[in-house]
Amino acid sequence: MGLLDNIKGQVVALDTAPLIYFIERHPTYHPVVRPLFAALAKGQFTAVTSTITLVETLVQPLRTQQPDLAQRYQEILLRAKNLTTYDMSPAIAIKAAGIRAEFNFRTPDAIQLATAVHAGANFFLTNDRAFQKYPHLQIILVDSLI
Repeated sequence: MGLLDNIKGQVVALDTAPLIYFIERHPTYHPVVRPLFAALAKGQFTAVTSTITLVETLVQPLRTQQPDLAQRYQEILLRAKNLTTYDMSPAIAIKAAGIRAEFNFRTPDAIQLATAVHAGANFFLTNDRAFQKYPHLQIILVDSLI
């Protein structure tokens, strides 16, 4: 896979959807993201995300009373090797406000992007085409990997 060669040794920011695809074994997307998460586990690259991802991944398991799934998300996002989940600091908030003002992203998306920039990411893995308008990161759409 050419993508794995490109991201080797790099910092990759994760949006919420790819993590959900992996953890919940989405029938279409799990086979696509599984090699990426396997490479992450081996330390071939590092990943970062925001606590926004924690919020977004926990809603459905909590709503549908799936505490084991909620716990799995927490374990991965807060303790996984090679993955750092950033709290929203004042610096990230200020960067997010600038991104939101310039590119008109929704606040959660601006926070995700600001976190990526703050953490020194070069890539942003998502499946939301709206992120493609952000020119300061290489946006990787999961759909483009199929």
